[in-house]
Amino acid sequence: MKNLFKIFVLGLLLNAIYFSKAHSQELLEILNQSEPEEEEEMIYPVYDYEHIPDFTYDQVKQKIKKMDTDMPFELNERIYGFIDYFTVRNRSYTKMVLERKDTYFPLFEEALARHNMPDDIKFLAIIESGLNPKARSRVGAMGLWQFMPATGRMFNMHATQDIDERMDPELSTEAAAKYLKSLHKMFGNWELALAAYNCGPGNVRKAIRKSGGKTTFWGVYDFLPKETRGYVPQFQAMMYVLRHADDHNLILEDAAFPIAFERIKFEKSMDLEQFAGITGICIEDLDHLNPSILDRRIPESHKHFALKVPKAKAQYIAENQHWISDSLNIPTARLVAIKESDYTPQSSLTNDRVAYRVKSGDALGKIAQNHGVTVTNLKNWNNLSSNTIRIGQVLYIYPKGNTAFSRNLASSETPTSSSSSNAFDASSKTYTVQPGDSLWLISRKLDGVTIDQIKKLNNLNNNSIKPGQKLIIG
Repeated sequence: MKNLFKIFVLGLLLNAIYFSKAHSQELLEILNQSEPEEEEEMIYPVYDYEHIPDFTYDQVKQKIKKMDTDMPFELNERIYGFIDYFTVRNRSYTKMVLERKDTYFPLFEEALARHNMPDDIKFLAIIESGLNPKARSRVGAMGLWQFMPATGRMFNMHATQDIDERMDPELSTEAAAKYLKSLHKMFGNWELALAAYNCGPGNVRKAIRKSGGKTTFWGVYDFLPKETRGYVPQFQAMMYVLRHADDHNLILEDAAFPIAFERIKFEKSMDLEQFAGITGICIEDLDHLNPSILDRRIPESHKHFALKVPKAKAQYIAENQHWISDSLNIPTARLVAIKESDYTPQSSLTNDRVAYRVKSGDALGKIAQNHGVTVTNLKNWNNLSSNTIRIGQVLYIYPKGNTAFSRNLASSETPTSSSSSNAFDASSKTYTVQPGDSLWLISRKLDGVTIDQIKKLNNLNNNSIKPGQKLIIG
């Protein structure tokens, strides 16, 4: 037995010595290896993790009790379910309205205060439209406050194919305040007034009758339409959520700031894209500020429309309103050619153009600057719809110093209009006004002559001119 034990121990020692040598040899080989030629790139997973704080029914209940509001309510399972929805299951929706609220809440608050109504009614627009002034329901309700066509007409909001006043934030907010105030007077409490706003006063009266004459929302709850049964609890949930957004980690990384604006009347029809091109205003900003304009045009029937423009541009537009207004009479194709492309190539002299091949690191702005032209020039000459270019792409450029360039006055757009050289009489230094001309356009045709100079030389009190009229130029 002792011999067997000795043999077993000897086997273990030999095995340990063998593996020790093997391990040492392996370690030596690793140390003697040269560094790899290229380090393998490590790819680490990226997790989009957002902390969602836990909360209980009792915690929410206590916070609701402490809320300072003119529209108090008690928490129940229905409301709590919507609080969970807005803070856990659909946080993206809540963040979206948090981002938009600073644009529209000041407007709502002013209107509600003026009508002596609870400030919290502003949260109703979140449930109605998600604070989207262009929101459209499946049944045709429109705007921030989701007015149906007939209800809109009751409050003097009309809709045409060009302008839908239900999408005007100011008009629709005023109408919503008046309508809700009348519903509150009709039913005696705000919960039923909100229910009537959603399903109509007739359905609320019917629910009251079926309930045996009960006059509270929860008293008639079972007899209301299904959508309305969720409508008021959603509103009450949102009252809580936006007050306690920070508690639920609903914090915006990048806050959106509303565009400050002023209103300007032009007393004429206009194309917003043309107006944007003349004034240098971003067309998307005009769309955002004027959501009731459906097709980027103000028709003659709405020529008294007060257009909202960014405040940063308002003074410039006000000071130049006459020539801007005159310029809006010019056919769009002519105006684009004048405004956006001071220099264009003559087709008979295309040999003077430069063929530029895009290199790594290039951008349209850099290329334009290097050749003394504008980005708009480059896009027009190369039929580019955006600023995107690719390496190896060939761009045709017509530098301003080349003889292949001349002022493009787009006179070919109007057959009845002669060229500026024909209209201008050098001997008498006069210019004969052509159809479609404005003082601004003439000043562009004749280098070194300003609108003010033309008006002073010709004793003009305004910018009005007519075809055939002779103007002294110098």
